[in-house]
Amino acid sequence: MPTAFLFKGPYVSRYQSFPPPLLSPPPLPHLGVLITPKSRPTNSNNTTSRKSVVIRAMPGSSSSPEIENNGALRKFKLNESSFLASLMPKKEIGADRFIEAHPEFDGRGVVIAIFDSGVDPAAAGLQVTSDGKPKVLDVIDCTGSGDIDVATVVKADANGCIHGASGASLIINPSWKNPSGDWHVGYKLIYELLTDTLISRLKKERKKKWDEKNQEAIAEAVKQVEEFDQKQRKVDEMKLKRIREDLQDRVDYLKKQAESYDDKGPVIDAVVWHDGEVWRVALDTQSLEDDPKCGRLADFVPLTNYKIERKYGIFSKLDACTFVANVYNEGTILSIVTDSSPHGTHVAGIATAFHPKEPLLNGVAPGAQVISCKIGDSRLGSMETGTGLTRALIAVVEHKCDLINMSYGESTMLPDYGRFVELVDEVVNKYRVVFVSSAGNNGPALTTVGAPGGTTSSIIGVGAYVSPAMAAGAHALVEAPPEGLEYTWSSRGPTADGDLGVYVSAPGGAVAPVPTWTLQRRMLMNGTSMSSPSACGGVALVISAMKAEGIQVSPYSVRKALENTCTPIGCLPEDKLSNGEGLLQIDKAFEYAKKSADLPCVWYKIKISQAGKSTTTLRGIYLREASYCNQSTEWTVQVEPQFHEGTSNLEQLVPFEECIELHSSGKEVVRAPEYLLLTYNGRSFNVVVDPTKLSDGLHYFEVYGIDCRAPWRGPLFRIPITITKPKVVETRPPLVTFSGLSFQPGHIIRKYIEVPYGASWVEATMRTSGFDTARRFYIDTVQLSPLRRPIKWESVAIFSSPSTKSFTFSVEGGRTMELAIAQFWSSGVGSHETAVVDFEIAFHGIDVSKDEVILDGSEAPVRIEAQALLSSEKLAPTAKLNKIRVPYRPTDVKLSALSADRDKLPSGKQILALTLTYKFKLEDGAEVKPQIPLLNNRIYDNKFESQFYMISDSNKRVYAMGDVYPDSAKLPKGEYTLQLHLRHENMQYLEKLKQLVLFIERKLEKVEAVQLSFYNQPDGPVTGNGSFKSSTLDPGSKEAFYVGPPTKEKIPKNSPEGSVLLGAISYGKPSAEVVDQGNDPEKNPVSYVISYQVPPPKLDEDKGKSSAATKSTKSVSERLEEEVRDVKIKVLASLKQDTEDEREEWKKLSISLKLEYPKYTPLLAQILEGLVSQEVEDKIHHYEEIIAAADEVVDSIDRDELARFLSVKGDPDEEEFEKTKKKMEKTRDLLVEALYQKGLALVELASLKGEMAVLAANLGAEVVDKPDGESSPDLFEETFKEVQKWADPKSRKYGTLLMIRERHNGRLGTALKVVNEMIQEEGDPPKKQLYEERVSVLEEIGWGHLVTYEKQWMLVRFPPSLPLF
Repeated sequence: MPTAFLFKGPYVSRYQSFPPPLLSPPPLPHLGVLITPKSRPTNSNNTTSRKSVVIRAMPGSSSSPEIENNGALRKFKLNESSFLASLMPKKEIGADRFIEAHPEFDGRGVVIAIFDSGVDPAAAGLQVTSDGKPKVLDVIDCTGSGDIDVATVVKADANGCIHGASGASLIINPSWKNPSGDWHVGYKLIYELLTDTLISRLKKERKKKWDEKNQEAIAEAVKQVEEFDQKQRKVDEMKLKRIREDLQDRVDYLKKQAESYDDKGPVIDAVVWHDGEVWRVALDTQSLEDDPKCGRLADFVPLTNYKIERKYGIFSKLDACTFVANVYNEGTILSIVTDSSPHGTHVAGIATAFHPKEPLLNGVAPGAQVISCKIGDSRLGSMETGTGLTRALIAVVEHKCDLINMSYGESTMLPDYGRFVELVDEVVNKYRVVFVSSAGNNGPALTTVGAPGGTTSSIIGVGAYVSPAMAAGAHALVEAPPEGLEYTWSSRGPTADGDLGVYVSAPGGAVAPVPTWTLQRRMLMNGTSMSSPSACGGVALVISAMKAEGIQVSPYSVRKALENTCTPIGCLPEDKLSNGEGLLQIDKAFEYAKKSADLPCVWYKIKISQAGKSTTTLRGIYLREASYCNQSTEWTVQVEPQFHEGTSNLEQLVPFEECIELHSSGKEVVRAPEYLLLTYNGRSFNVVVDPTKLSDGLHYFEVYGIDCRAPWRGPLFRIPITITKPKVVETRPPLVTFSGLSFQPGHIIRKYIEVPYGASWVEATMRTSGFDTARRFYIDTVQLSPLRRPIKWESVAIFSSPSTKSFTFSVEGGRTMELAIAQFWSSGVGSHETAVVDFEIAFHGIDVSKDEVILDGSEAPVRIEAQALLSSEKLAPTAKLNKIRVPYRPTDVKLSALSADRDKLPSGKQILALTLTYKFKLEDGAEVKPQIPLLNNRIYDNKFESQFYMISDSNKRVYAMGDVYPDSAKLPKGEYTLQLHLRHENMQYLEKLKQLVLFIERKLEKVEAVQLSFYNQPDGPVTGNGSFKSSTLDPGSKEAFYVGPPTKEKIPKNSPEGSVLLGAISYGKPSAEVVDQGNDPEKNPVSYVISYQVPPPKLDEDKGKSSAATKSTKSVSERLEEEVRDVKIKVLASLKQDTEDEREEWKKLSISLKLEYPKYTPLLAQILEGLVSQEVEDKIHHYEEIIAAADEVVDSIDRDELARFLSVKGDPDEEEFEKTKKKMEKTRDLLVEALYQKGLALVELASLKGEMAVLAANLGAEVVDKPDGESSPDLFEETFKEVQKWADPKSRKYGTLLMIRERHNGRLGTALKVVNEMIQEEGDPPKKQLYEERVSVLEEIGWGHLVTYEKQWMLVRFPPSLPLF
């Protein structure tokens, strides 16, 4: 099926338009990838140059003398100063003129909240304002990605040392004041705080140094081998062979480490304390430094919450990464704030940077101050989260901000809807904050604006404009375009509910400050991410001036001033859908604001519905489908004046009355009343739209209201009317050709086609001619469907020379499709050759009776009808099940109130958190993805505030994190816990989700994927007859066939009852030139979901048959005696041994039972197990008891008989043999366990007695200065050799004793090899003890670089606790 387009994250264009190499490094992956899909297929377009049948004038303002011809800077010639000015464009919006005329109104007194990836307070131009005040007032991580749990409290010892959370010993600076003596400790893996780009740089640097140390170790190890070989020409003796093997094992281990090296990064220890006035923070960063004297905790200059002292730190000179610290929740949470990308700093620089020595590179409002609200979560590659957005709004109110800039967003299903929108409305309407946001980078097709900037009524959505000066300077083009234009990728309106979408435009590119860790001061970025702060800075100038002049500031009056003073871009009415009201003009906006100072602060809310229909309320009229374009329709428009909360009823609401003159920009098409008397309670009127006489294509009109008493105010409100009249495809087969389309740089052609009913995919061909240098084209298609995100297909096609390209994509029959073709704005600049395009579209389709096929788990197939309505089509169905989805309910539920520090709404309501815990198990390693159908894939159009999950194993190692867009994660086999964190202030909502169903979706391996079969008979799946392969469908004819369920043998293992196998099914066969899908339906341009409900497993035929059915040879009294004996042993096993009295009771019973059953091996094994579990002070006596108990177990077993039986291969179908075999195998296991415990006890006993020399003798090593006549028994060696006879060489017990044997024999290389093999063989979950043993051996060898490496990995594999949400 067609898929809705999706872009998310910061709005930075992937295509940097050939930026100067010194100014813009290669685009950062986590910026571009988040915004623009990886590949852009072809898209449908409308002609912007074609004139409509109706000529109409649109309301606007005259352009300024400095800016002519639709905002173009025509009279420019670059010199050094104009070049520098083009890097930070301000002339385009009149900001330079405004500050020159009003130097005191440069943003002073204005606070801007930057909702972004975080701002680096150390970046160039972000230290002070133009009047010397601190530039960055606060730096907040709203996401929680930098949170550290510091709830653990420790005390310093007499030497001023504390035990850090990472396990390191830390020295406290004696000058630090801490009246309570409580030190809160925590730790963080540094890479969790850094960007992927910085991590990559650090890894290269660290790997280089690590390799040097490892090479030194390898060289030394090889040298030892060579020296041994020179001394020992023959190594026939076993002892010498083992020494030689040990030396070689060291070399092999070091080489393998070089191959498997995976740097998880250094660890920083954090210490938090209260100095009697504020919370203080210090970090130990020694693991980042080469010099052991650097980075010590005691040398750290303590920080406190940034807003108190406005101080920051840098982790190390190598990373050059700035961070700030904030302490929350009474000292139990430390937030280390770093940026998640350079994006936020760049944005802040555009809006507010101040360079006293380089004024041309100043931001738009150098006098403004900044609050950095990090909404880009570092755990998610800078993706925004609901938690981050909500906390950011809370911070805005707390800091009394005047403005918000947000250069983030994504597509949305429902415009102007969702929890975030509700909170934004409150902040704007109640707290009078102006909210500016980017419109999106998903153009050039219409209805591509993103949420929240382009879809939310209370936010000013900004499009991206490029001037000739910017093109020549910042983009370094050979030849600038003749006039300014919107960037090709800038998103366009209208919204799905008819609103304009893009409200204003501003320069969408700049060379602006970036964080210090990038190792450069500035870089070029372009996108609506850049146009939004440019506009925001301009608004800051207006607000600064209004405050200085004593004019009341309101987002309503400011927005009206902006929109009604813009310079139009383009000459056609429909250009407003790309550019909004035009290019901002700050000086004119302020003059408008001054003139409007005495007018009431009011916004005009528009609600529109079609007359006679109870449809959803709209904000504009959008006639897109053919049925609306071929008839006259009547619409009811409700205009509701909206005042700020707290407005006086008597002084402002009652007297409010305006006489409105209504205008239509196209009276032949749109008719409205002439006048309207508007009072506080609002007024409705009707609008009639008659598009029947319009030509095919795009048409735009407006109905706008003018104040009769003050027409200078311009439109008080506007009702956008967008009509996309589609071309009807009448030919059969349905084929549409657009020939001779001419393109120059930046030119866009839009075509609208009514997709024929029955069409489901398109095969398109694009032929180009008439040009010399390479050309880049954007091709987009967009369709709209109710309660879905816009269905978009896109492609970027690069033609190095005139040629032909083919595309295929899905469509939805019966709906209008826009085809937008655009030559990229900078492509072909300087060539002067016109590119000519012929674009051919062939519609294809197979209409099927089921959009989704559900196989119910029975043997019955599902019948499917298929028909071709348009032309002959090849029917070649293929279906594959390649995923399994298993449902889970929570095993634990926790509802709690969050901290008031960060999670209390401005309304006073406390945000609550619901944490749901799910358990699941993987029998084999797999790629899994959690799915929550209710909540996934929606951030902005979601009534729930936030969701976040993490997947961890039983050691608390976190393998995956995610939010509304879950990612697949590769997990090894084992048991896992998934915790889901949901937030909302409404307890009733959360209560309803306490039993929320979550699915774990597992991708099947290729060998597990199930290819389904098709039949022309209903009994085909059982009989195997009547296979259906393919056929040709003639127009209008129907054909039916069956898709069969998978055979039971093909159902993947580990598919529990109630789970669902998922996959895709396709029916058509596109031409081979366009697509080669083979047997994979997902490669087909049109595929549908197919699922199979996994039925209950088949019954085990042998179930119920037991050996009990065989007549027992024992008497009743014998069986009773055995039962009594076994019960007594169970009682012994259940006794606790925590206290001395309990141990005494256990001892009495064990002696009594041993007297009663002296040779019963299971009893003796149980006694041994009880002894091993004891914790006693007299260790020597304890280990002696264990050795004696182990000997009793060994002596109770007839080892000769055991060996004879295990060497015999019997008949597995013989029940008596199998019964005896199980008994003997159990006896063998008890024997191995006893020998294993004896071996461990011997080692511990020797260690305690200080007899390591004796132990070495026992192990066969040479003992120096051994006393004459001393002959110690080889107990350990005897025990080990006995274990060798019975234990599996791969077993942990054997490996442990072998490792001890080799280690104490001085063969550390072999010991390391053994423990490494044990780790690799170890099942799930990893055992901490083995990894600790490996660290211990490495320390003994003296390989410090590997010890450090392994200790860092220990904190990854075995963290003391789960991270905070």
